[in-house]
Amino acid sequence: MKRDLFVEAERFPLAAAFTISRGSKTEAAVITCKISDGAHSGHGECVPYARYGETLESVRDAIEAVAGQIADGIGRDDLLGAMKAGAARNAVDCALWDLEAKQSGTRAATRLGIADPASLTTAYTISLGEPEEMAAAARKHAQRPLLKVKVGTSDDIARIEAIAAAAPNSRIILDANEGWSEDNIRDHLLAAAKARIALIEQPLPQGKDEILRSIPHPVPICADESVHTAESLSELLGLYDAVNIKLDKTGGLTAALVLRERARELGFGVMVGCMVGTSLAMAPAVLLAQDADFVDLDGPLLLARDRPNPLTYEGSLVSPPEPSLWG
Repeated sequence: MKRDLFVEAERFPLAAAFTISRGSKTEAAVITCKISDGAHSGHGECVPYARYGETLESVRDAIEAVAGQIADGIGRDDLLGAMKAGAARNAVDCALWDLEAKQSGTRAATRLGIADPASLTTAYTISLGEPEEMAAAARKHAQRPLLKVKVGTSDDIARIEAIAAAAPNSRIILDANEGWSEDNIRDHLLAAAKARIALIEQPLPQGKDEILRSIPHPVPICADESVHTAESLSELLGLYDAVNIKLDKTGGLTAALVLRERARELGFGVMVGCMVGTSLAMAPAVLLAQDADFVDLDGPLLLARDRPNPLTYEGSLVSPPEPSLWG
């Protein structure tokens, strides 16, 4: 049976500006992929990311380039060779997972061997700003058990201290988004250790992180921009303590499962994260994150509006997706 492909660019306004070391955004710009066999339709969402050279147009083009193969029934395993890792493959892969679940009448969680997927505690993200602004935001969300704090300037010590004081009962992840340097990383690591930070994400630029092999890690360090697929993991041994798995980097749930298994084999801690997207993008990641050490799937909490039938968030607890959304 032939399958039809539909690709659409959508924009969802954010509740407030979202700022990291590379800049600010006020909306989530996503690509939605639908694959239909006439009786059932599967949906997937991805977030093109300029850091990896992606745009809405380039991701749409990459998906439409495989329209013929999708029509002819390409499977998820063959898709790994037909498309490169990245946002475009993620949207197609997740749409295929959803389509397979609807065709078979078997939930994606069941097909993953998860009999009863649990609600998960997700981080809530505090945008980069002046220390006083960030402390105020942290204080507002100090009841949340896990906060992810955007840093990445030449001097973040005041930010680290202010956040830790404002949310003393929260575990805190610092995400520098490649913004630190060899000149300041030791001071920042020491400040993080004093503040009892739980994890530091991608402190140095990808490819300029060799110093991590020779300096102490008083706080565990997690790779984000430095890890995309399982093939890159061996290069990170001795540099990082954990890896952040995002579907938009791996190119879908299928490849993410391989990355997660290999990361565990090599002794890495596992974080499952996200770009700023809707509940449709988070849904497969919630299943991937069932055994993760850290979960950062708060994208919908940052939106002014979400999709219909969204994920349920109760405080920082995110529930598994219902079939009306995905899987």
